[in-house]
Amino acid sequence: MSREARLALFGVSAVGFAALLAWGVAELPPFGHYAGPYGDLIAKLAPQQRHMANTVTAVVFDYRGFDTMGEELLLFAAASSVALLLRERREHEVEDVVEPVRSEASAAVGALAAVVTLVVALDVVAHGFITPGGGFQGGVVLAAAVMSLFLAVDYGRYARIGKSTHTEPIEAFGAGAYVALGLVSFAFGLAFLENFMELGVFGRLSSGGSAILVNWSSALAVAGGFLVIFGEYLQENMAERHGRRKLP
Repeated sequence: MSREARLALFGVSAVGFAALLAWGVAELPPFGHYAGPYGDLIAKLAPQQRHMANTVTAVVFDYRGFDTMGEELLLFAAASSVALLLRERREHEVEDVVEPVRSEASAAVGALAAVVTLVVALDVVAHGFITPGGGFQGGVVLAAAVMSLFLAVDYGRYARIGKSTHTEPIEAFGAGAYVALGLVSFAFGLAFLENFMELGVFGRLSSGGSAILVNWSSALAVAGGFLVIFGEYLQENMAERHGRRKLP
């Protein structure tokens, strides 16, 4: 397919998506005028039943934890699909590529930003039951902490940390642990992903019972999944830029 045909196909898809998005936003109720009782009911019950101050996280990792598992496995499937499509380009072909950022000031600030972003990511994950945040959001920020090494320092530093032998096991462990925690609930004679630990004290990091383990599992799966996707695309890009693409 020619470049013009691909751009035309993208244009049609983008216009259709924009129209659907505008239609959906236009149909939203005005801010502060939620018409259904579900949100109000959860806001009242979650602190008592689940000891979670953040009711959104209570829904995501407890009341509807099974739905969240499906969303997480979609990300797992997306990362696996990207890896399969780009698997021809492997890390050993670009492992000696450095691609440094020439500005020493930018590299220094970028290294500091990576550390700060890592701390923020851990904070977002850990405080998911108390303040806005949680495993999904924190996992993305955690992946961004590693990516900042590529953006502000050099590709070589990122490649050493974000190798597929590191990121793929992290993603697989996170997704597998999520499912395994549901099976542990079965072992205790409970429903899938139902809490099997003490709920803890409301407002503490340890509140929420076994849902906190689900939260951590999600963070690992999301961070690993995004790093797998980033790594595959970066390998392909570096091979293109350095003329290392294999001829068919």
